[in-house]
Amino acid sequence: MVQDTLLPPATASAVPHAAAPLAPEAWIHRPAKVLAGASAGALEGLHFAVKDNIDVGGWPTTAACPAFAYTATAHASVVQTLLDAGATLHGKTNLDQFACGLNGTRSPYGAVPNAINPLYVSGGSSSGSAYVVATGQVDFALGTDTAGSGRVPAGLNNIVGLKPSRGLISARGVVPAAQAVDCVSIFTTTVAGAARVLATAIGHDPADPYSRTLAMASTPFGAAFRFGVPAQPEFFGDAAALSAFGDALAQLIEMGGEAVPLDFAPFSACADMLYGSALVAQRYEAIRAFFDTHEDEVMEPVRSIIAAGRGYSAADLVTAQTALAALGQQAQALWQGIDLLVVPTAPTHHTIARMQADPVALNRQLGAYTNFVNLLDYAALSVPASLRADGLPFGITLIGRCGSDWQLAELGQRFHHATGLPQGATGRALPPMRAIPGLDSPSLSQPSRSLA
Repeated sequence: MVQDTLLPPATASAVPHAAAPLAPEAWIHRPAKVLAGASAGALEGLHFAVKDNIDVGGWPTTAACPAFAYTATAHASVVQTLLDAGATLHGKTNLDQFACGLNGTRSPYGAVPNAINPLYVSGGSSSGSAYVVATGQVDFALGTDTAGSGRVPAGLNNIVGLKPSRGLISARGVVPAAQAVDCVSIFTTTVAGAARVLATAIGHDPADPYSRTLAMASTPFGAAFRFGVPAQPEFFGDAAALSAFGDALAQLIEMGGEAVPLDFAPFSACADMLYGSALVAQRYEAIRAFFDTHEDEVMEPVRSIIAAGRGYSAADLVTAQTALAALGQQAQALWQGIDLLVVPTAPTHHTIARMQADPVALNRQLGAYTNFVNLLDYAALSVPASLRADGLPFGITLIGRCGSDWQLAELGQRFHHATGLPQGATGRALPPMRAIPGLDSPSLSQPSRSLA
């Protein structure tokens, strides 16, 4: 039997344990010489990292699979944009292989530990990007998000994870996981910092087949708002998570919100389709040429998940897409009279040892409230909510309609600052709130050379 060991609450804090050095597993490629950005721009003076399924010209891209590795000939579109805006790139971070996983242990480069308690998972698949932000090694990092990979690691590491509306940020130069629903995501320690990076990264790219220009909502939700919550939330027996979610809802109500219990069955059914229907064929299609000739080079359980997509027919995929559209209609009806959804970012937290002993079932638990979001074309923002009684981070995710990114950021910033939490695992206090771009509201402050 796998034994879990949890540091007692008295010794747990939002500061890395003094005896534990920074985890080298967080990085896959960290060159001695950084890649400097332009001498001036909206992100001048900021430092960032990118997940190693995002191309950087002249650097290797591995997607955490050594046999797949190649040297990129050009920067991914979003990387070029950020460098042109003045940000400096420090390296490429670890991930669950081929961005297939939500826990951060599915990599031949090692399991990335949690930034608060290294016995626990970091969350994935953007594990390294979340870790290097939470530990203060960079100001922000890029991840990707197909089923929650830009949100779960944020919730489990006490940082912000912004998953934009699909197509806002170009995915050209990103190794796809399921291209039709992939998003480039942003990790920071503050909501305003994430919004600042998003404002810079947005842009239509005709070379990305799924890039699009969206009409963005520009009016904040306001002092009074209504938010849908699961009528019967599932925490898989985790009492500390249940309590933390209740506290977060109480904070939102104190801020002027009204909780509206919803039947989450359509969302849950949609989430189940991601891997339990012909939609998983998108995972296989993304790397088909490599997988068909190098299947043995892919680690388990990633190999079995991707291989499952090979057995479906085109007709099966059409059937699944029609079923998804029907669930989308049911879900749309639930939005009547509410402004947004609020869910736990992750309903529970597992040790690395437990996750490795039962990697499929426990990973599935982490995606209970994330898998449906991109399938239904929503925007989402994970924000820290509390440190649980056992010292582990707990986050909530604000989910809005497509194009609600700035509205979510405005409310998310107010909520995050009301918690009084430190930034990630650094121990630094949150800075004053800043204006969220794209909103019809007065400015709170001017941009600075820091995201803090």
